[in-house]
Amino acid sequence: MDGALGAFTVHPAAAETLEFQPDFAFLVVKTQDVLPAVQTSLPFLSGVPLVTFQNGVRSDEIVATLVPRTQIISAVVNTAASFLTPGKVSVAYPGSIVLGHPFGDPDQVLKTVAGMLGAVIPAKMSTNIQGAHWLKLIVNLNNAFPAITNMTYTQIYADADMSQLAVRAMREGLAAVKKAGIRLEALPDVPLILPQLIARLPIRLAGVLLAASARRRESEWPLLGSTLQSLRRGRPTEIDYLNGEIVSLGQQHHVPTPLNAAIVEIVHQIEQSGQFLGIKQFKERIEAAGYGL
Repeated sequence: MDGALGAFTVHPAAAETLEFQPDFAFLVVKTQDVLPAVQTSLPFLSGVPLVTFQNGVRSDEIVATLVPRTQIISAVVNTAASFLTPGKVSVAYPGSIVLGHPFGDPDQVLKTVAGMLGAVIPAKMSTNIQGAHWLKLIVNLNNAFPAITNMTYTQIYADADMSQLAVRAMREGLAAVKKAGIRLEALPDVPLILPQLIARLPIRLAGVLLAASARRRESEWPLLGSTLQSLRRGRPTEIDYLNGEIVSLGQQHHVPTPLNAAIVEIVHQIEQSGQFLGIKQFKERIEAAGYGL
């Protein structure tokens, strides 16, 4: 490991499947891999607190189809790291973590998990962990922009049009969340005033604000985003559980989300073709989809 937490090497015991009953289980695969991962380990998870670490808002519901809801603890991770080469992780931004019971109230087990993780990363507990997941999702809608262009966040936000497109994607998400009656929960690094300003400021100023917020996380280690990393590793992305979640929510509540729909389509095309788009090409694709800049 290297990056913002320093350089060091760890040698964890590793196996392809769980072979014993642990005190706690941390589920750290992508959302699309949650179901098979839990199914494989199910014989050893009876009564074991299971902590989910996925982006998006679906993971807890998926896990609850296999284990009792009382076993599930949900984590919202605000750490930025790069994992492009087997055996090497670079931490760009150490961030923090928020924990809560998605289907119940805080208890001693949750406090124990928060204490364990709090020894290595700032950790807090929430009584509205789903609201925290939704706010992380809104912020993560810009995760697709580096994925489409094969660029860092710094390069993306250097372009005013791209910053404003990111704002518009977030505004679609905020409109759908509001119509659905979802109560957002602040994150340690994302106060609720940020999405409020993104929704209300003139588009140009909102873009400047979003770019400034991203620059706060800049370091010598590039911020790539998890979706771009999946593409670079030749793996399926979780775009359906990020921007695609907003498209689904918009459809349920009759809120138009054309920009997020176009983003989902473009990312899936890049998954299939392996061909990234330049910023100019991306803008042209968005305009061709009927979304004027």
